[in-house]
Amino acid sequence: MNTKGGLTKKTAQVQKMQQKDTSLKGLIKAMEPQIKKALPSVMTPERFTRMVFTALSTEPKLQQCTPQSFLGAMMQAAQLGLEPNTPIGQAYLIPYRNKGTLECQFQLGYKGLIDLAYRSGDIKDIQAHEVYENDTFEYEYGLEPKLRHVPALHDRGSVIMYYAVFHMTNGGFGFEVMSKEDVQNHAKKTSQSYGSSYSPWAKWFDEMAKKTVVKKALKYAPVKTEFVRALSTDETIKTHISPDMADEEDETVTIDTEATPADEPAPDNVDPKTGEVKDTAPEEEDMFSPNFKGDK
Repeated sequence: MNTKGGLTKKTAQVQKMQQKDTSLKGLIKAMEPQIKKALPSVMTPERFTRMVFTALSTEPKLQQCTPQSFLGAMMQAAQLGLEPNTPIGQAYLIPYRNKGTLECQFQLGYKGLIDLAYRSGDIKDIQAHEVYENDTFEYEYGLEPKLRHVPALHDRGSVIMYYAVFHMTNGGFGFEVMSKEDVQNHAKKTSQSYGSSYSPWAKWFDEMAKKTVVKKALKYAPVKTEFVRALSTDETIKTHISPDMADEEDETVTIDTEATPADEPAPDNVDPKTGEVKDTAPEEEDMFSPNFKGDK
């Protein structure tokens, strides 16, 4: 029985698309009606599709990702109304070797997180900044938290800390401060793609560091459930297409030693040409089939 209402039909439609045009660009074009339904009115499906095509041409390894994972990441960006892989830094489609198979992982960007926070309606303003070694910076937690930052006018030195501060529409506020070392350690522990050259951490470290302190600052803020659900999509791999991608299960392998960034050497039991895992249990083979999955 289909418990998600119409998911079987949608899966069949996607499979039919793949039979007509097996190229990734063909599948994306075929999904424009679904993209149009998902996007906010301020963004056209044509513009979104162009951004996705640009991402494919600038990051060649994305073309090697399984079609179902790429389309899943793409639809997450579309449903959140975020631009993927653009200089704006709202969201990223990242090639990632997941249990021996190259798949596409969806990641929120710093600007995307800020946009989602404002859209929630609970946040009046939110900021994140770098702190340089020659800045005047003081902060204090406790019953009367305080934060003061005066940037140096000249020769600010190197970045040593990051912080985020927010004010809510109901008058509440909060902030979070992290040293650069703490951010690096946090990223290594929580982001499986941290060591990849395709990761936004490698290209936009400061922006990703500010995203980290923003997420930490908002952790205990009384925000709406929809905003929390949007945050849950960060750093996920999903291969089922549904009207609400936030409800789909994350398929990223988090404890498997075979999970490595896309540009790192594959483990010994992985075929370097095909990405296929050797000597795996028969029941795992369907997980990496080039065909789309049916219902869960």
